[in-house]
Order: sequence, then structure tokens, then C-alpha cells
Amino acid sequence: MQFRRAIMLLSGFLLCSAHAQESDVATNALSTPGLTLEPASQTMWEHGVGEGFRPDAQSFTVSAGANYGIALFGGHEQHHLALIGLTYGHMLGHTRGEDHWYRGNFEFRLELFSGAQFSPTSEWLVGLTPHLRYDFATGTPWIPFFDLGAGVSATSIGPPDLSGTFEFNLQAAIGIQWFLKKNMSLNVEAGYFHMSCASINHPNLGLNGVTGMLGVTFLF
Repeated sequence: MQFRRAIMLLSGFLLCSAHAQESDVATNALSTPGLTLEPASQTMWEHGVGEGFRPDAQSFTVSAGANYGIALFGGHEQHHLALIGLTYGHMLGHTRGEDHWYRGNFEFRLELFSGAQFSPTSEWLVGLTPHLRYDFATGTPWIPFFDLGAGVSATSIGPPDLSGTFEFNLQAAIGIQWFLKKNMSLNVEAGYFHMSCASINHPNLGLNGVTGMLGVTFLF
């Protein structure tokens, strides 16, 4: 009788343990609904293309163009330039101005540019310029912007308008991006380009011109 009672107690314990394990498995299965094998969204937009960029959106732009030199502010020569640029961009926060015509994003951009003067003489130039850009959220694939930048340059262009290798550069531009895909756009912009040494040396008449650039931007 004691042996039979021991067998019955052991059988009851095993049944209770098996039931408890089944309950734990079911509970774990219900408590992890967030697990999925689907890839995370890679969109760079807050609500869809043209509806404002995410605050962590970044970009890389390759551009090329030319500067038509103008003799302004006392400058003696027209400096015609061929230019190329590589630019990294990062959005500065969420979309601003919701429900207003100026809705959009501020963007920090760092541009490395180089090129050559092909008239009146053949010279070289290179520069590094931080920019602040405002991208308008239009709700369409067409995103206009305006852009301001100030940086440093080195060039072999000299007198009568520039004085030495080290110069500053100032830039202001307006343009538009046309998004062919969610993360790629074609860009066109036109702006003003100035280079001088801020009177560190003389002469300091400066180089001035109107710049046109075409580019391709990739967002990530």
C-alpha cells in the first residue's frame, strides 16, 4: 500500500510539473508580440516624401558647376571658375512650422569644394565651408531650399583682386531638390560666391560671381 501510494504521489507531481511548463510556454509566446523578422523602415521622412525630414536624416551630395565672375565692389577682373563639391548634411531637429507655408527643416551641411579658374588665367582653388540650409516641406517630391555658408579657402589666384593663398569664402544660394526616390534627389541651385581675405593682407578687392551647380543627393 505504501508503494502504491508513493507511485500515485509521484505521478501527480509529474502531471502538475508538465502543466506548469505548458503554461509558461504559452505565457512567453503571448508576452513577446514585438518580435518580428520584418526589416525596419528606412524612410528619411517624418510622414512621407515631401512632408518633412526626420531629425536624424543625413545626406551626401556630389555636385559640379561653374562660377561666372563679375567685377563688383572695386574688383578689377572677372574670375570664371569651374567647381566640384562633396557635401555632408544632417537635419537639425524635427519639421518646423507645421500648418504654415514655411513648414520645413533646418539642415547643417559641410562642403569640401575644389576647382580651377580658367579665365583670365589658369589657377587652382580649394575650400571648406559650413552651411545652414532650410528645406521647405511642400508635400511633393519638389523641395525648394535656401542656403547660407561661410568658410575658408586656399587659392593661387592673386593680384590685382586677391592677395595670397589663404582666403575666406561667403556663399548664398537658392535651389530645388527633385526626389526621384525616397532617398535620392537631383538638385539645381544658383547663388552668389565671394572670396577675399577680410583685409588681413592687401590687396583685398575680392573675387565675386554668380554660381550655378547641379548635383545628386543620397539620404541615409
